[in-house]
Amino acid sequence: MSRRVQNTHIRKQVRSLHEALIDIVSVMNRRQGDETMIREAGISLDRALFPLLVGIERRGPIGVVDLADRMGRDYTTVSRQVAKLETLGLVKRQASEADRRISEATITPTGKAMTDAVDRARERIVGSMFATWDEQDVEDLVRLMRKLADAMIAPVDPG
Repeated sequence: MSRRVQNTHIRKQVRSLHEALIDIVSVMNRRQGDETMIREAGISLDRALFPLLVGIERRGPIGVVDLADRMGRDYTTVSRQVAKLETLGLVKRQASEADRRISEATITPTGKAMTDAVDRARERIVGSMFATWDEQDVEDLVRLMRKLADAMIAPVDPG
């Protein structure tokens, strides 16, 4: 039986957790990281389009408003960038089956081939970071990060 985290204990950890998340997000948002990933994957793609392509592949079909919100970008900018991805043949847009007023983006086979190359590059880059870690530590990290992400996505009950 697992015991629940007490509020007094978590209060001491929240700042450290927040700082770690800021560090992780900061590294992930650096332009050099995207440029390295693009170069390592051997693809040709504007750095600004890269996270959108991956986001569409991971979360698609996805509405442009939802994608913009997830990326922390302006809707009109994301709409133009998705149009560029469509022109490149990497994504296609279509009306949502649930709500025909919403335009959803999905990955094309060409776009999927590109994100597959990115995934292989990510595995090489991240694999080297974890080279000295125990296998169980990596498994625990992945499990706990998914648990944290799910908790962050779920509606918060302030009560």
